[in-house]
Amino acid sequence: MKGFLEDANYSIGLLDEGATLADVIDNCIYEHTHTGKRAFYVGDLGKLVKKNIQWQNVMAPIKPFYTVRCNSTPGVLEILGTLGIGFACSSKSEMALVQGLGISPENIIYTNPCKQASQIKYAAKAGINIMTCDSDIELKKIARNHPNAKLLLHIATEDITADEEMNMKFGTTLKNCRHLMECAKEFGVQIVGVKFHVSGSCKELQTYIHAISDARCVFDMAEEFGFKMNMLDIGGGFTGSELQLEEVNHVIRPLLDVYFPKESGIEVIAEPGCYYVSSAFTLAVNVIAKKAVDCDKLLPSGVEQARNDDEPVFTYYINDGVYGSFASKLSEKLNTNPEVHKKYKEDEPLFASSLWGPSCDELDQIVENCLLPELSVGDWLIFDNMGSGTLGEQSTFNDYQRPLIYYMMSFSDWDEMQDAGIASDTLMKNFFFVPSCIQLSPEDRFSTAA
Repeated sequence: MKGFLEDANYSIGLLDEGATLADVIDNCIYEHTHTGKRAFYVGDLGKLVKKNIQWQNVMAPIKPFYTVRCNSTPGVLEILGTLGIGFACSSKSEMALVQGLGISPENIIYTNPCKQASQIKYAAKAGINIMTCDSDIELKKIARNHPNAKLLLHIATEDITADEEMNMKFGTTLKNCRHLMECAKEFGVQIVGVKFHVSGSCKELQTYIHAISDARCVFDMAEEFGFKMNMLDIGGGFTGSELQLEEVNHVIRPLLDVYFPKESGIEVIAEPGCYYVSSAFTLAVNVIAKKAVDCDKLLPSGVEQARNDDEPVFTYYINDGVYGSFASKLSEKLNTNPEVHKKYKEDEPLFASSLWGPSCDELDQIVENCLLPELSVGDWLIFDNMGSGTLGEQSTFNDYQRPLIYYMMSFSDWDEMQDAGIASDTLMKNFFFVPSCIQLSPEDRFSTAA
């Protein structure tokens, strides 16, 4: 299998009942220890199938449009495309990538709130008409470069949590919607619906109630201007938790039934991203350097009291960082904890530790403080839930080498795809069998050629 993000060719290992992803990780670590100790991902594409079944069970008939920027690897996009999911793209490269899979323009939405004129022209040429808009400046730009565009007015949500400032950064007010409709009439642009977005960190589900009510007001306003609205986009913010999905559905379903009933002909869609991919990918990184320091500020809360004065505090450097797979760490808190791959005794002492990327940049801190057994250079650390925001366009800072990607799927998940009739002939060519006694060499199964 090719491990680079830009590679279109890849393989998916089919695991029989005796093999697990942990076995695959063990085998890959063994291989990498002998061939270069390069960081790598293992992706369980079967989890995408499970997530889609969960979505259909809880959220149907709301159609998901996957947010491509969360994870644009070919295996993910092809599986999701096979499942019949739409795609929400934020750039020309994402639109081209999705269209390269044979996805029809009707199943693609251009969602970037600040669009480049050249990329609007590309969307027009590609027949991608549905796009979002939240200002008169964007509307005029779209009118000049894509006369056939069908706009979703992006309205702001009133989130009373700490994320309110970010939510209000994009999206227009109800008052301004009337002005935008006047502009649209003037420039001959179609407005076909409304979009809003509620952050996944928002704890106040009342935000959905306000947003759907506001959306209904915009639909009513559109009737005055003669626009035929047929789409409501409830955005993303779905964390991947089934509980959160059910809670959101419990809140929005009664309002959708009242304000946007099925007989109205209005299609309700959403933009789940990390919901599908976050838990599907595990990242393995290697310790490339180690320092013992005496710095109390590295200690986790409550550790200082229990620590002897002569105990060291360790700083570890690993072969991936914020200029690579941990890029999201620059803007948000890491949502996964490192696990040590090597076996160690339960009573082995734990030391205050910090983890840093390979760039030696002051921003390249991955974990500020954690408790780990003493590690050696060459040891491996495992990070779960690394499928979202980590596998898109990445920096080449300091000659950063992208991790390889190994895709896997269990036979039971594969059978489920087959039974549902959603396994295309093209997709089937990418699979190979992995026996329970795993012995996968880079030459035979995983191509690690640079």
